[in-house]
Amino acid sequence: FSLTGARVARVLEQLRQQGRKPQLIQVDNGPEFVSKALDAWAHKHGVRLQFIRPGRPVENAHIESFNGRLREECLNQHAFINLDNARERIEAWRIDYNSVRPHSALGQLAPDQFRLLHQPKTSPPPNLRMVHSAG
Repeated sequence: FSLTGARVARVLEQLRQQGRKPQLIQVDNGPEFVSKALDAWAHKHGVRLQFIRPGRPVENAHIESFNGRLREECLNQHAFINLDNARERIEAWRIDYNSVRPHSALGQLAPDQFRLLHQPKTSPPPNLRMVHSAG
């Protein structure tokens, strides 16, 4: 399986159409990211592609860490019977990872717990009083 720049651009276009367009995407120098298709999509939609320096995966350490966890905890743990089965198991793992499981970077809170504790407090609207004009 080889991921192409055109495929990456299609997925990003789907996200953009859902109102989820990134301003910047940090990528390594893999062929899918240095492709003309991805460059054209990013230019057309005003998205900046930021490339890490070649041979410096530490500049993308959080992604490398995520990829390692995905491989170790999901991909290497299951014998997928078909593509749909793989998608279902990977999606279940992703939901658990992004919502339920504690993360050391969040003080051992799950992302959903962290969001609840750190959402901006909204203040109630100021009291409005009715002003009557003498008519």
